[in-house]
Amino acid sequence: MILKQISVFLENKTGRLSSFIRILADNAIDLQALSIAESQDYGILRIIVDRPEETAALLRARDWPCSVTPVLAVNVPDEPGSLTRILAVLADAGVGLAYSYAFLSRVSGQACVVLRVDDNTAAEKLLKEAGIL
Repeated sequence: MILKQISVFLENKTGRLSSFIRILADNAIDLQALSIAESQDYGILRIIVDRPEETAALLRARDWPCSVTPVLAVNVPDEPGSLTRILAVLADAGVGLAYSYAFLSRVSGQACVVLRVDDNTAAEKLLKEAGIL
């Protein structure tokens, strides 16, 4: 399924992530997935939340630079080889992958892989045709 991911630029400073997460908690926003890519001076925090548009507006109102990006979320069995099948289907079709992260699903025995690709709709169609979705 295609979801909206929020990317936030965070200064690489002690307590900054805690301050950010507090905003979500104080506004009853359900944080469903989180990934951080960091460098020496800043990090890119990528999150999936239950109310992405509202969350982005809330962050912007508080001067937190962010963007909303559609990503593809794929539920797979939490077992060896699940990610291999997904990546093979995409690679064989020439679909480039910008980044990915995964988390355990609320469904027992399942994981969710988040994929950032050029064309979510085409990638989703390929994975459906391969019987993955």
